[in-house]
Amino acid sequence: MSVALSIAEVRKTFGTRVAVERAAFTVEGNEFVSIVGPSGCGKSTLLRMVAGLVAPTAGRISVGGRAVAGPIDNVGMVFQSPVLLPWRTTLANILFVAEVAGRKTAAHIDRARELIALAGLTGFEDAYPHQLSGGMQQRAAICRALLMNPPLILMDEPFGALDVMTRERMAFELQKIWAANRNTVLFVTHSITEAVLLSDTIVVMTPRPGRILDIVKVDLPRPRDVSVLEHPRFVELSARVRNGIGFASETSVRVDAPVAMNGTREIVSDPRSVPDAGMR
Repeated sequence: MSVALSIAEVRKTFGTRVAVERAAFTVEGNEFVSIVGPSGCGKSTLLRMVAGLVAPTAGRISVGGRAVAGPIDNVGMVFQSPVLLPWRTTLANILFVAEVAGRKTAAHIDRARELIALAGLTGFEDAYPHQLSGGMQQRAAICRALLMNPPLILMDEPFGALDVMTRERMAFELQKIWAANRNTVLFVTHSITEAVLLSDTIVVMTPRPGRILDIVKVDLPRPRDVSVLEHPRFVELSARVRNGIGFASETSVRVDAPVAMNGTREIVSDPRSVPDAGMR
């Protein structure tokens, strides 16, 4: 399978503050990859660098084999807020990306209706955002991101503003939508359960400055229903991610240590032995 996204030794500083330090991993085509880590570790900054909205201080990012040197096209983005236009209906909001791209919306109506049905929004095509629940608004935003069938979807904590029950239901809905389209997805989340449920691979980051602590392959079969939440392997993978984040909060990661076969770097307990260890 071809590499859809490559992040190579990427560093990002804002003034004297290091936000991301030597981040490196690849994403294969049609793979669902989640980035998990504590608040402020640079997850969203890394996502914005992939989109070309923020330039890295050092390192290289490439999408589809091409270096990212500015905002990239042919990408779908989903944010924590649905960002739906209040004067547009559900269908019109989804078709908005076709208009912005200068395409005739009539050519995309069938695709929009197909996505609406897949997202469980049939019957709400003519509803306005204020007439939809938070979860329904976010499903409409996901449909909008998928309308042009971009090869890469970037999702920045899309369920972060939802209540726990709606968030869990939305994760299963997203899995169903992704399985039908198989776009490559880079997904930022604080939820370990969400990450294990949805992902093929989980990238675990340390506290600021954000470094890659672990790369976890999720070897659970698909499709995944609610019963997978109690599967021993699900529990094991969740514990590995949770323990990694918790351990990283109290220790440091050697930036010069090689990545092992399982994706981890060597952990050291003395923060004084690590550059920037005091920045957390």
